[in-house]
Formats: sequence, structure tokens, C-alpha cells
Amino acid sequence: MAYHIVSIDSPRVSLSCKDAQLICRDGGASNSVPLEDVGAVVITSFSASIHSHLLVEAAKHGVGFVLCDRFKPASLLLPANRCTDTVLTRAQVSLPAATRDRLWQKTVGAKCVNQLALARHLAPGHHGLEKLELVATGKHPTREAETARNYWPVFGEAIGERRFLRDREMDGANALLNYGYAVLLSVILRDLFAVGIDPTFGIFHVTRERSTPLAYDLMEPFRPWVDWRVAQWVREHRVADVGAAAIDKEFRTWMTGFTLEETRYGGREMEKRSCIEAVVRSFRRALCKNRSGEYQPWTPRNSKWVG
Repeated sequence: MAYHIVSIDSPRVSLSCKDAQLICRDGGASNSVPLEDVGAVVITSFSASIHSHLLVEAAKHGVGFVLCDRFKPASLLLPANRCTDTVLTRAQVSLPAATRDRLWQKTVGAKCVNQLALARHLAPGHHGLEKLELVATGKHPTREAETARNYWPVFGEAIGERRFLRDREMDGANALLNYGYAVLLSVILRDLFAVGIDPTFGIFHVTRERSTPLAYDLMEPFRPWVDWRVAQWVREHRVADVGAAAIDKEFRTWMTGFTLEETRYGGREMEKRSCIEAVVRSFRRALCKNRSGEYQPWTPRNSKWVG
């Protein structure tokens, strides 16, 4: 049954179909997978060739294509029957407010716990950890804001910028974080599209024209992955002036590779991109069953940072 999300990123790959098999050829190498086992194909390659016969056969098997530009989804190619199947969309639109709130509380709770775990790893003896733990594990309505207020000073000192202020409009470390979050957002969007979830129906972020609030919702617990990647970059490259750090080709390559790192989720070791897909699938189950318990955002399962 359709469960694979096939990612195509090689610049020379050729995609075709024979005997209901998706065939990928890259130079002299060739791989195949039954179309009935494919849920979607995500193409980030800038020059992949796709045979028209594959598109027709894929449509018969309900397989959608997500075409990306600079790793961000630019176009969707869906089978006609999938375009008109509104069961999942109706589930999103009619989601009870109580369920929506529980889903968001699980999401923001995971984000706060993950920020706390990273702060402990980056600065185990920091004087601000006690207050950070208090707010990150509490139940206060402003838990997310209070956690951020206590988290960013710890993060800033850990990367050598004692007066760090998180501001999307600023340069330096803020620009590095912004780029990383953009990479993360594109991965979340690709998986949402691939499993058939409309990202315009969020659970917390406000819907605006041409926006994808659900992607912003679900990326929250994963943000510390980007923070950790930026901290690694600053430390390993011994960036003397973090406030003047710039996004260059080397950094872009470094940041886009974070999804290939290993993490642990559901009792198994997997790449982070696979973890994101698994979380998105759990969210889909929660929507379809109207049960927030099905949704399992990622968090470290012990006191050690395993992001």
C-alpha cells in the first residue's frame, strides 16, 4: 500500500515506468520500486527527465508529484481522483476547536522541551537553565514566549554573542538561523503535500493570502535542530565575530545537509528527514481520526541532546 515518499535530487536522473514499476536511472545505475508502494514523488533535482508514460501510470496508482524550485515546493501534479477526494480536507476544515488546541499544545510543548534540551547541551552550567526549565516544563498560557525569552540568551552566550537578540530582520547569527528555518520549512511543506495535507489550514498560525500556516505550526518542535546546526557551524569554524557572520556557499551546503543526520524517533534510529515525514504522517492520522493522541511530535527521549 502506498507509503514511500520517493525523493529525487540527482541532476542527471531519468524517471520512467515499466510493468507498474517506477524506474530511476542515474548514469549507469538503475533502481525501481512498485508504483503501488509509492505515496508521492518529490523532485528537487533541477534537470530530471520524466517520461510522460510514468505520469499517466502514476496517476492510475494515485501517486502525486511535488516539483521543487531551490528545494521549495513550486508545483503539485496530482491524479484527478486525488484532487477531488475531499475526505482529508473536510477533516481539516471541520476539526473541532478542542482537538485543534490539543494538537497545538502538544506542538508548542515539544518545542519548549526541545529548546530546553539543546540549552542544557550547549551550556550545561549556565545560570539561566533553572529558570528556563521552570517555564519550559510549565503550563502557563505564555509558556512559548517565556521559554524563548529565557532560551535565546543561553543560546547567544553559547555561540559567543552575549547580547544576542533573536530578530528576523537582523544579520549575523539571525541570518544563519533564518536560512536554516527556510530549509526546514521547505522539508515540512514537501511532506505535507506528499501525504495530501493542505498546509493552508493551520492549527495556530493565522491564515493569510499565499501562506502555509500549518507548515509553520508543525516546524516549531524542529527549530532547535537548526539552532544546533548553527551553533555547530559557529564553533567548528571558529567564527570570531558572530554578529558579522554571513551566508555563503559553504554554509548553505552545510545547512541543507542537516536533514541527513541521524536522530531517534519512535524507538528507531533514522535520518532527520525521515523523522519529519513520520511526524507529518502521525499528524495526518490525528486529523483523519480526530484524535490528538495519534500525533507524536519529536522530542529527545532522555536527558542527552540527540538532535
